[in-house]
Amino acid sequence: MSANKHALQPRKRPRQERSERTRDQILKAAVQVFAQHGYAHGTTNRIAQRADISIGSLYQYYPNKDAILLELACRHVDAGVAATVDRLEAGVIDSVEDAVRDTIVAAIDNHRQDPEFLRVLIEQAPRSRELMAKVAERQQESVQAMKKLLAGRPEVVVKDRDAAARLVVLTIESVVHQAMSAPQNFDPDTLQAELVAMLTRYLTN
Repeated sequence: MSANKHALQPRKRPRQERSERTRDQILKAAVQVFAQHGYAHGTTNRIAQRADISIGSLYQYYPNKDAILLELACRHVDAGVAATVDRLEAGVIDSVEDAVRDTIVAAIDNHRQDPEFLRVLIEQAPRSRELMAKVAERQQESVQAMKKLLAGRPEVVVKDRDAAARLVVLTIESVVHQAMSAPQNFDPDTLQAELVAMLTRYLTN
């Protein structure tokens, strides 16, 4: 997407509770509209109608639907990585298997609520430079957290722990994304169990 960076920035940052509620209302409506109609037909008019506000009110917050999608995508990325980093750095993990399980559970939980919207985000949404930069930044934070954990675990037998940390994070992200957004998605409990087993064996056997 070649849109100017400023064209993707929210126009209005809410300073009051009412404004915050309106923005959340717009974003919630956008998830529903994109999931129902797809990205191409998920217009700002439909989003405003679903949010029960005027199109002028919507434009006070977001200049176009690309800006709305960017904020939704960033919230999605932030939620997943924040949960992962919090668990890994809390100091309450007893084993590598527990660390892998916590990371996978966080990723699955972040994908459970809106599988149709997730499918639109992955398959139809334009890839702006800002979004890709955001994803890369958050991904690197997750890799660094995983590196710290693997560095202090004697049961980890992989020699290149930098590569191992990146492979674990990338595998979880890609597999969970694809499995949870597929038309016939995995049972989450089965996905969790099999992915934990696969990555734990890679790290410790």
